Amino acid sequence: MTRYVLAPVLGPTDLFDPKPRGAEKIYRFDILADGQLRLGISTALKQLKEAEGMPTGHGLELLVLATLISIADTRINRSRSSQDGWTREIGLYLPVAQPVCWYPAKSTLEKMLRFLTGDLWTVDFRPWVGVLGRSDLQGALMTPKFNAISLFSGGLDSLIGAIDKLENDSENIYFVSHKADSSISKPQSDVFELVTSIYHNRSPSRLALPLGRIQSVTDMGRENSTRGRSFLFIALAAFAGSALGNPFPIYVPENGLISLNVPLDATRLASNSTRTTHPYYFHRWNDLLAILGIPGTVQNPYWNKTKGEMIVECARPDILKETAPLSISCAKPAHGRWEGSSERHCGYCLPCIIRRAAFLKGEKVLVDTSRYRMEEPAKEDLDSTNKKGEQFRGFEFAIERLRQDPSRARSFIYKTGPLLEDQDKIKDLEGVYSRGMEEVATFLNGIKTISSKASL
Repeated sequence: MTRYVLAPVLGPTDLFDPKPRGAEKIYRFDILADGQLRLGISTALKQLKEAEGMPTGHGLELLVLATLISIADTRINRSRSSQDGWTREIGLYLPVAQPVCWYPAKSTLEKMLRFLTGDLWTVDFRPWVGVLGRSDLQGALMTPKFNAISLFSGGLDSLIGAIDKLENDSENIYFVSHKADSSISKPQSDVFELVTSIYHNRSPSRLALPLGRIQSVTDMGRENSTRGRSFLFIALAAFAGSALGNPFPIYVPENGLISLNVPLDATRLASNSTRTTHPYYFHRWNDLLAILGIPGTVQNPYWNKTKGEMIVECARPDILKETAPLSISCAKPAHGRWEGSSERHCGYCLPCIIRRAAFLKGEKVLVDTSRYRMEEPAKEDLDSTNKKGEQFRGFEFAIERLRQDPSRARSFIYKTGPLLEDQDKIKDLEGVYSRGMEEVATFLNGIKTISSKASL
């Protein structure tokens, strides 16, 4: 099996040109332009400077690594590069100032990437060529305007997280976002601008990374599964927080049901079940940051809350009512254009179903005014063999199994990943999974699915 390796260089004077090790295909490309880092990193540095922050060397190197991971994840097509249609072998050469400082992180890094994307990763370190303003004096020259970081994706959970944190005067939150295509970045910006106008007295600010395009990095085609996206998101938060020089939280607001992401049936195990906010993955992030000397702690304030409970318990339901319609939960909002619709929510993917169920749970707090391409699932012919019926049928199957034997919740929550470091939270994790599934069950009441395969 071929390993596909990204080998970035730092300008025309960087002669780094590694030789293939066995069955490797190496892609060498420049990540500097006019002395500035590409991939959106120079823009991120500028935005952070506006917040009176300058990252540490490891913070900057971590963001470079994250952008390389994002490129590899989206430019190496799974079906063309893997033997099983999914698992790729990917290699990276990361330029760093002191490779010896990164070697202790290698095992943790490769382990967490394997868990996150389902691929086999090899990360190697090579000397950074040249000087890019990575001064050791950053902490002495600037005092950041923030003391905590929160991810802001533009989704309903991150919106609730922002409202709850902005209602808390004890922390000055710096929000970070990863700008993707316009179907996500536009509503993301719209909802943040509305929140900013409401909380103008708090003057919330945001670092939004535009991942710069590099054409033809590989010849393996595009990949749309994007399992590695959360690495870039959290790395951006660590990059910003490294400017503080003191311990700081990285808040990742996500409801407990999605965080556990228990597969609905056996066909969704392993690679088909995302792990972007799983507790095990967060533990590995905290291990990595500790090794690199970045004093951040990745945490999910809502790990034991369902999405519906987040709505009900939001600190300012009036503000949530005003802003929630702009939030985006859909897994594939851009697909509306392909379906000839302007609506960003499909209404039938897994996140959309959980969103609709959550609003039903919180209907006494606010009514769901979101517009869905599938407006009334009860009136649809939901065939489990197609995209519109697949997730509805999967939820029906999982809910029925859980109702037949509620004690299965304990074994189910282990299916996506290890929980050895969370033994004191097992009962709470069982509880949020069971309650989350009951929220969906209430929404599914009166909705029927069929399976065309059953009649063959």
